[in-house]
Amino acid sequence: MIIKILGSGCKKCIALTESTKAALANLQREAEIVKVTDFAEIAAHGVMSTPALVIDDTVVSVGKVLTPGDVAALISAR
Repeated sequence: MIIKILGSGCKKCIALTESTKAALANLQREAEIVKVTDFAEIAAHGVMSTPALVIDDTVVSVGKVLTPGDVAALISAR
């Protein structure tokens, strides 16, 4: 599983990264977490508001910081 955090590296992007790491730990699952800061690549995903969460090349959240529980639910649905 590859999880991408799309954003400029702002506080919200960092918070989403931490929530994602916590969700993976709670689920006892491993995934590659990739931080994407290149705006051309972010736009290529169709994302215009950050932070965004992409799981296996599917955009699952845009423009909000998710809780670890929210991220865990999205990961479990995959």
